[in-house]
Amino acid sequence: MFVGTRLTSAEFQALAEFRYQIRRFLHFSEDRARESGIESQQHQLLLAIKGLPDGLTPTVGELASRMLIRHHSAVELVNRLAEHGAIERVPAKTDHREVLLRLTKKGESLLHSLSVAHHDELRSAGPELMKTLRKVLGRA
Repeated sequence: MFVGTRLTSAEFQALAEFRYQIRRFLHFSEDRARESGIESQQHQLLLAIKGLPDGLTPTVGELASRMLIRHHSAVELVNRLAEHGAIERVPAKTDHREVLLRLTKKGESLLHSLSVAHHDELRSAGPELMKTLRKVLGRA
């Protein structure tokens, strides 16, 4: 969008509906994480570790960047997940001063069950979300 662009009432409605659909999914996600005994951001960190693109290493700094949070906030999430037994810190093979994060079996299991639930929810809610996104993009 450019400064000065006028939006129509329908465009505002489409944006509002899109945000509502996103928020519904996030609310679902937050509830499932809580029901699993972790915080929503902890779930996001587990997913960020498991789903890290090839070529990136699972360091606290990289994960903080991927989650758009500060380094010290990522450290707190890592500490809590390590205490929970869901992740572990391991030294990098090439530089033992570098610490990498890895899911434990418990973390893998937790993330798998949350991911299956999220996948099912997206299958259910996804069509409405896509319909709304098409309206926002002017392709309805």
